[in-house]
Amino acid sequence: MDSALLHHAVGVSPNPKLKRPCYPNRISTPTSDPNQFDALLESLLDFHDSSAITLDLAIDRIIESRPHDSDKNDVIHRALRLGSALTEAAKRSARRRASTHNAVVWPLPSDLTIKVFSLLDTQSVCHAAATCSFFNKCAADPLCYSDINLTTIVPRVNNIVVSTMIKRAGKVLRSLKLGIIPGPPVASLGSSQALVYCMRNSSDTSGFSWNDKKSRQGKETSVLTRSCLAPLIGDGGTAGALLKRLHLYNIERMDNTAFGAAISACPFLLDLEIVGLHVELRQTLESVSRSCPLIDRLFFESSKTGRDDSLKLPTCNDLVNNCPYLSSLAIRGFKLHDHKVRVLVKGLRNLKFVDFSTSYAITGEFLRNLGGSVGGSLLEVLILRDCMHLREAEVSRLLSAILAGRFKLLKHLDVSNREGLASDDDWYQRCYTPSFMSLCELLEERPNLRVLADFPAEGSFVEEPVTSSDVNDDTNSPSVASSHTSAEYVFTSSSESSYNSDQSSGNEDDPNAGFPVHEESSDEVDDL
Repeated sequence: MDSALLHHAVGVSPNPKLKRPCYPNRISTPTSDPNQFDALLESLLDFHDSSAITLDLAIDRIIESRPHDSDKNDVIHRALRLGSALTEAAKRSARRRASTHNAVVWPLPSDLTIKVFSLLDTQSVCHAAATCSFFNKCAADPLCYSDINLTTIVPRVNNIVVSTMIKRAGKVLRSLKLGIIPGPPVASLGSSQALVYCMRNSSDTSGFSWNDKKSRQGKETSVLTRSCLAPLIGDGGTAGALLKRLHLYNIERMDNTAFGAAISACPFLLDLEIVGLHVELRQTLESVSRSCPLIDRLFFESSKTGRDDSLKLPTCNDLVNNCPYLSSLAIRGFKLHDHKVRVLVKGLRNLKFVDFSTSYAITGEFLRNLGGSVGGSLLEVLILRDCMHLREAEVSRLLSAILAGRFKLLKHLDVSNREGLASDDDWYQRCYTPSFMSLCELLEERPNLRVLADFPAEGSFVEEPVTSSDVNDDTNSPSVASSHTSAEYVFTSSSESSYNSDQSSGNEDDPNAGFPVHEESSDEVDDL
C-alpha cells in the first residue's frame, strides 16, 4: 500500500502544495460507488501487522506534510476515528457471525430451546438471553417467564423489572415470587424461624443498610412499592387470570388496598405465601375468601409478632365457606384466640397441614373433641411451636386423644417451646420439664408419629434455629419413631432470653397491650 492510498483513507490531499481543504467533523465516504469503497477498504485490510513500521512512516509523512499544527492534529484525530469505526464494525460482524454460529451448532431448534429455558430459573434465563441474539430471541418467549422468581437477599429488583417480566409472560404466567428473603427461601418443617426482614434494622452481608437507603431518598430504584403487583391487574387482568402461585416477602411498602386489588385479579390462585407485609390478617383473609375459591395453601407470617389481633369470627366463617379446598394453613405470629382457630380447623374439612407457630393467645383448647367426625380428622401435620400461651394440660389432653384413636392420620406434632409450656392457673408459671404420661405408650401405639417436644432448662431460654436434620426427616421413616420411644426430651439452655414475652394473658381486648409500638414507614408510595 502506498502513501497516496493512506492519504485517501484519512481524507487528506497527498500534495502539500495544494490549497488546504476544509475538513468536516465526521469521516465521509470517499466515494459514492460501493465497489470502489469496498476495494479501498480491502486494500487497507491487506496491510498486515508485519508492515506496521511502514504504516507508522506513512502516517508520519502525512502529518509532517501539513503546514499548520491544527491540520496535523486534525489528521491524527481523523486516523483515530477511522480506526475506531473499523474496530466497532469488526466487532459487530464478529457478534453476528457468532450468533449465526450458535444457531447452527446449537443442537436444539428454537422451540425446544424455549422449552429448556422455561425450565430454568428467572436469573438463568436472563443470563442466557445475554449470550447471543439466538438465545436472546428464544428467551423473549412468554413461556420462559411462566414461573417468575425475583426474590433476593438484598433489594435489587424494582417495579420496572417486575412489570417487564410480567408483561413478557402475559397470559402464561403461573407463578410469581417477589421480595427479600434474608435466609432460606422456605422455612423448614417444624421451624419457627421467621423470614421477616426489615431494612431499617439491619445491615446484611452485602453491605446494604437502611441508612444507605435513606441517604438516597428519591434516587433509590431497587425497592418494590405497593404498585409492584399492578401489572397483574392491567390489560384486563390478563397476567393474573391464570396465576396459581403468589409468594411475597418483606415488601415493606405493600398495603391492604394494593394487595387486595392484586388478589382480586387472581381467581385461580392455589398457593399464597405472605411474609413480612404490612397487611392485616382480617383484610387479607377477606380478600382471599372473596377472590380465591380454589386456594389450596395459605401461609401468612406477621411482620409484627403478636400485635395483629384483627381476626374476627365472621372472617373465619367466610374463609371456611368460600375456600373449601384449603388443605394447608399456616398463620404465624398473630394474636389468635382458640374459639376463632377452632372455627378454621373444624370447618376446613380438607386440612392436612396446620401451623400456628409463634402465635399469641392460643392455649390449645381449640383441639378439644377434634380429630374425629367433628373436624380435623385429615390432619397430618400440626405445629404449635413457640406458642406463648400453650398449656401443658391441653398438650397432655391432645396426646391422650391421639392415643384414644383420634387424629389417625397425624404424622408430625410439634409442641416445642423455648419458654416452656404454660400452667393452667397462671401462664407466668412455665413448665420446662413436662411429664406427658401417655407419650411412651402413644409412640409405641403410633410408631409413625413424630412428636417434637423440646424445652429449655428451667429459667433459661434458647434461640437456636432448628436444623434441617432435625425437622426434615421423612415422617414415615421408622427412625423417627425410634428416636422418641424413650420419651426423653432434649434440654438446651443459654445465658439470657432473646424472646420478648407478652406481658398479658393473651386474651385482652387491646391488641397492642404489652407490645412495643413501631412507627410505620414514612416513605412515599406511588399509587396503583
